[in-house]
Amino acid sequence: MGIDTQKLGDVLGDVASGVLQLPDFQRDWVWDDERIKALIATVTLDYPLGVVMALQTGGTPPFKARPLNGAEAVENRVPDLLLLDGQQRLTSLFQCLHRDEPVSTRDARGKSMKRWYYVDIARAVGSPADRDEAIVSVPENRVLTSNFARDVVLDLSTTELECAAGYFPLHIVFDTHRVSAWHRAFVQRDDANWDLWPQFEDQVLKRVESFPVPMIKLDASTTMDAVCAVFERVNTGGVPLNVFELLTATYAGDQQHVAEHGDYYRLPDAWKGIKQELTGFHPVFGRIEAGVEDGLSSSDFLQAVALVRTWERKQEGLGMAVSCKRRDLLDLPLADFRRLAPRVTEAFMWVGAFLEKQCIVRTTDLPYRTQLVPLAAVRALIGERTDAPGAEERITQWYWCGVLGEMYGGSTESRFTRDVEQLIDWVRRPEATPPDTITEAAFLSDRLDTLATRNSAAYKGIYALLIKQGAVDWYFTDAPLNPGRLVEHNVDVRHIFPKGWTSRNGITSTRANSIVNKTPLSARAARSMNGSPGAYVRSLALESGMRSEWYDDVIGTHLIDPATLHENDFERFYENRAKQLLELVMAAMGKRTVFRDTTGW
Repeated sequence: MGIDTQKLGDVLGDVASGVLQLPDFQRDWVWDDERIKALIATVTLDYPLGVVMALQTGGTPPFKARPLNGAEAVENRVPDLLLLDGQQRLTSLFQCLHRDEPVSTRDARGKSMKRWYYVDIARAVGSPADRDEAIVSVPENRVLTSNFARDVVLDLSTTELECAAGYFPLHIVFDTHRVSAWHRAFVQRDDANWDLWPQFEDQVLKRVESFPVPMIKLDASTTMDAVCAVFERVNTGGVPLNVFELLTATYAGDQQHVAEHGDYYRLPDAWKGIKQELTGFHPVFGRIEAGVEDGLSSSDFLQAVALVRTWERKQEGLGMAVSCKRRDLLDLPLADFRRLAPRVTEAFMWVGAFLEKQCIVRTTDLPYRTQLVPLAAVRALIGERTDAPGAEERITQWYWCGVLGEMYGGSTESRFTRDVEQLIDWVRRPEATPPDTITEAAFLSDRLDTLATRNSAAYKGIYALLIKQGAVDWYFTDAPLNPGRLVEHNVDVRHIFPKGWTSRNGITSTRANSIVNKTPLSARAARSMNGSPGAYVRSLALESGMRSEWYDDVIGTHLIDPATLHENDFERFYENRAKQLLELVMAAMGKRTVFRDTTGW
């Protein structure tokens, strides 16, 4: 790594020639008009611009490269340097000072516009404090107006008018011949300009021409992980670099793929196809709309692929550990991604079917998206062995221990690794020690009191388990709830003792909003659940046409003692249902919960 200081004109010349380009993971240039003017003022005052950073390519860029905005004519040139930090500054200066075209920018409200940039000579040779006001921009036609375009404020549409106004066009500053011609026209117009020009030349033009740009140059041997880390630390835009974006640029620059297929590999297109395939199979994976995705993310998919690849390499003696950290993703060759992506896609489809068996069919109902990553990797690695007798039961126990024990709420990369290896071993050998996610999981009975929103995986888990164990809707009573009915009848978690009733009867908000006082029901059933439970249960029973004792059986499918609702006895209801929910949790986890010892439960 070294640091060079180059003149601004030389740096912008490298941009124009394609010597200096961007790695394709860099985001688009976005600076607005005010920031551009402030930047130009900084350069004309010879104030420090800050260090820029570039990666030497050694003639073989590690990423697909693209020119800076405005230099697209050199897009086929192999760059010597890839700009990692300084894109916004250098692009702004290149567009303003080196191109004979108006700059595409935007105003303070974000509205797109095209502007030419000038410096007011008289103001520029005054106090440095006036320099910001000396830098002006005018529309594409070079005529500045006011009063809804009825009044002309400044007309710079010809060289003669520029000279008359004393506004120097900054886009010609590095073109010696054009500067000389403009200089002659300016001084010939007014004798006073003969004295003004030398001051302007010394205080502005020469400073711009000799302006120093310190540039740190990273060696071509710098690893991708280091490039990614450096980018995140120094990038002045403040937006962390997504590994997917970095791999997009890396794969697009894969020369072997280009040689074999005659085109760049487009990772975003490949991911969009995978995501659409998964979403079409099961809605829990979310969707991509207008570049925004929900549900399963591209990073989740890449992590699953990395887990599969590192597991295989470890079995072959080519690697030391199963892992899916950032460096593993950055070290994922395109050939291996293309080889493994179809297997991992099929594995996620299996995961979708598994979730449906657990009665989890909507993205909003998914307890942990991250837990799907090791599960898909396990399926991709051992395939149909996950369907062997007893295997699905063991996988199901592992899944619910992860959800109800809330094991995937923090850092997950190390748990991914352990779960993949341990779950594969346990599926293959039932006598093996269960995965840490099972042995470490615990559900404290007190936790029921605090499960009040979808922010908790355990909250979503109990909701799904109630449906899985056979809950029947209180309006559509002909059959138990199932994955299809959840969407059809707009099933959601509803309060059993309504909010109004609990408020009027002095029930604490903690208990009133606990999962204990909630259950999955249709929107239609919820519309009838007003007033006291005793009153609305009678109303719902009449609407169903069922005998009251039969309707009590429907209520019982939600692990509720019907008598407590008929009698509006919240305390007895809460204690009884909490016990039944704890038994439900214990059955799913295959282990006992930890009880508090002050209640007699």
